[in-house]
Amino acid sequence: MGREGLNEGLALKLDIVIPIYNEQENLPELYRRLRDVCDQLDQTDFRVIYVNDGSRDRSLSIMLEQHRTDPRFTVLELSRNFGHQAAITAGMMHAEGHVVVFMDGDLQDPPEVIPDLVAGWKRGAQVVRAERRSRKEGGLRRLGFDAFHKVFAWVSDFPIPSETGIFGLVDKQALEELKKLPEKNRFFPGLRSWVGFEQGIVYYDRQERAGGEPKQSFSRLIKYALDAIFSFSYKPLKLMTLCGTLISAAGFCLACIFVIKRLAGLETAQTGFTTLVTLILFLGGVQLTAVGILGEYLARIYDEVKERPLYIVKKGYGVLHEKTGKNPEEKAEIEQ
Repeated sequence: MGREGLNEGLALKLDIVIPIYNEQENLPELYRRLRDVCDQLDQTDFRVIYVNDGSRDRSLSIMLEQHRTDPRFTVLELSRNFGHQAAITAGMMHAEGHVVVFMDGDLQDPPEVIPDLVAGWKRGAQVVRAERRSRKEGGLRRLGFDAFHKVFAWVSDFPIPSETGIFGLVDKQALEELKKLPEKNRFFPGLRSWVGFEQGIVYYDRQERAGGEPKQSFSRLIKYALDAIFSFSYKPLKLMTLCGTLISAAGFCLACIFVIKRLAGLETAQTGFTTLVTLILFLGGVQLTAVGILGEYLARIYDEVKERPLYIVKKGYGVLHEKTGKNPEEKAEIEQ
């Protein structure tokens, strides 16, 4: 449906994809605020697609109760915890709305911004990013986020806006192109920018978690950052090549100096133990760093060639249960 369809009295179909992992404290408030916000949207039929990513608390039972109370709140249950990006992809593959909003379930992405995202689409944008004016995190996590955005902005070979996460909206055409991207180590904000189309921006203030502790561990955040860098940049490889070239050039120049001094009879015997150890450790460190960077790229290539599914759906409640594998377009019956 084009935007002109809204002027003809046709309802806009809005899907909201939310990955959920151990969010029992936030789900009741999320449910209330989503209903309040989306019920106020004119000519809009909305559907929430919760993706239960192996939650170990009462999150699944709370989501199922919400589904029984309001069938517009659907649940996609994965067979185990596959990770944040895999859960987003699972929800994306099941979304069928004219426009789709992606957001987290901890209420740091305020549901009240959704009307602004829809308004951005109505103004002509096919991809509407929610960009943070401010964020409430502090301490080590805040320093890590700030450092990542600065480093990523420098190393990325493709322009990807900083201060954006998964929160945003894509229309059906952009969604179909996102569904075609097969990589396993995913960085959704980068993929969303990569597909192009008319881009819009909505600014918002990122909130504190409504309840509970952050579910993304520090190690997972580091992996997420590395996925972003190695998926959208060849600069680490280029920097290692440049570093190797500069060290080789410096070594060649130093060797020439020693040869000239020996031929000129100017060389004096020196123990050189400290210098030798320092050079060996330095060159060894550079080599190991280069091997490590190559290993990061190689590990991601290995993930791709294994061709394992990114996620496995266990059950769907109110949403088609999509079979994973090589033919994701095949559908099973609705699991009630």
